[in-house]
Amino acid sequence: GARHISKAQALEHVAGYALFNEGSVREYQFKSPQWTVGKNFDDTGAFGPDLVTADELPAGGKGLLLQTRVNGKVVQSANTEDMLFDVATIISTLSEAVTLEAGDVIVSGTPAGVGFGMDPKVYLKAGDIVEVSIEGIGTLVNPVVDEA
Repeated sequence: GARHISKAQALEHVAGYALFNEGSVREYQFKSPQWTVGKNFDDTGAFGPDLVTADELPAGGKGLLLQTRVNGKVVQSANTEDMLFDVATIISTLSEAVTLEAGDVIVSGTPAGVGFGMDPKVYLKAGDIVEVSIEGIGTLVNPVVDEA
């Protein structure tokens, strides 16, 4: 494992990039003082569908178009260049607190455009199809289903 990774060496620790679609269970988040649990229900975090090796993309995955579509409509469109913290900074900062091991997955967050921030608020419902794509990586497609 590795700790205290410098920003200059951080990208040497990246095997590749994939997509992650984290679905928040807002009903739970509204009744809890801690939002994290509402982001970790069974089946609310999809990962994949492929891993693109780091050498197939620009350093740090910079300059790539990121989009989210719900039922075919673009609801988020951003560029990885506009991330609040770049990949090297995220890795360096995390490694100050935890030992990073081979195979660890680090998820960076979402661009502007989440339904909770809209006026009026928009929530996903059973039957919706969510597609997340990043240029050069691919598209992750997730159906929204009610909890069984």
